[in-house]
Amino acid sequence: QGQLVASGGGSVQPGGSLRLSCAASAYTYSNNYVAWFRQSPGKEREGVAAIDTERGFTFYADSVEGRFSVSREAAKNTVCLQMNALKPEDTALYYCAAHYKGGGLFNVAAYNAWGQGTQVTVSS
Repeated sequence: QGQLVASGGGSVQPGGSLRLSCAASAYTYSNNYVAWFRQSPGKEREGVAAIDTERGFTFYADSVEGRFSVSREAAKNTVCLQMNALKPEDTALYYCAAHYKGGGLFNVAAYNAWGQGTQVTVSS
């Protein structure tokens, strides 16, 4: 159910920037929310940002507020995550998720569709 393709990961130094993209099918993109999660080795997957694709409302975890920005490109059925002032603790595999079914925007169990993940490494 749903198709999501995440891209844009890479390696940067602390303080650098990366921009992730999540390309969705038209049906998936229009299905209320798209969220970004991340997971580091040995840690649980955590939500970092979400966007209401219809109204444009955005939501952020405290750990990324002010540094990350989530946006939508409706013509491309794409949601982007601009990540600035990156820190080593931002290193993780980043996933986009869609088909929200309720239960909290940053709840892993609240989504029925997931992308394949894109690696972000922040290191000097």
